This record gives sequence, C-alpha cells and structure tokens, in this order.
Amino acid sequence: MPTKQRVVTLTKGDRKALEDFVSRGKKSARAITRARILLLFDEGRKEHELTELVGVSRGTVSNIRKKYQQKGHASILDLLHGAPRSGRPITLDSRVAAKVTMIACSTPPTGRGRWTLHLIADKLVELAVTESISHESVRRVLKKTNSSPG
Repeated sequence: MPTKQRVVTLTKGDRKALEDFVSRGKKSARAITRARILLLFDEGRKEHELTELVGVSRGTVSNIRKKYQQKGHASILDLLHGAPRSGRPITLDSRVAAKVTMIACSTPPTGRGRWTLHLIADKLVELAVTESISHESVRRVLKKTNSSPG
C-alpha cells in the first residue's frame, strides 16, 4: 500500500519569491532546480513526474519536498541553498600565496633564466612552506595575484 505524499502548498508570497528567483539574476543551477521543483509541486505535480520534467533523481525531489515540510518559519529561499559539500579542504592560505609571489619575483636559480611553475612548487616544499603542492596550484595562485613567473 503506497503512502500518501504530503502536498507542497506555497503561499502567494513564497510562489512570487520562487518565480522571481528563477527568472532573475545569476544563481547556481542546483538552487534554480530546487525552486522549480517546489513550483511544480505547488501546481499539483507528483514526484515521478518531476523526475522526468526537471531531470533529477527521485531522491532529490523527495529531499526538497521534505525540506519544505520541515522548514517551519524559515524563508522559502533558504531551502534552495544546500549545505557545504564535502571534499578536500583548501590547504593554500594567504601565507602560501605570499610565498609563491615572493619566490616568483625573486632571482631564479643559478643556470635558469626564469622561475617555472615546477621550480616554484619544488622551492615551496624545500622551504617547508607546505607539505606538497602541484605546479597547477602554483599557477592558480599566480593567476589570482596577477603575477607571472620570471
């Protein structure tokens, strides 16, 4: 015997806020998808319909519905933003970025005409600024600080 889904019924204010959210400005695709799911639920659509219409898994649709039902007095727009995602924490802080820039602006090693990304990465490890760093991370740091090796 299937369980009856609890319905999502938006207030006029919530519906307007979601419609404005979807139609204006730059937002993450995930947040827009969550808003669309709530709007379609409010139109009376079922979970299985939404998975095909929006192109997400049934679990995603179900999770958004549950978040709405548990929201209490929170703003409807607060439901659209997910929790921080897991992953490797950022290990390059401003101290490392400063050292990268300092090395890149210094005189290159003997026998070299300029600093390469690999040389800078090796120097950072040699100086014990960081345990390990890739040349690509060095490139990103230099790009952010608008510096270039050499």
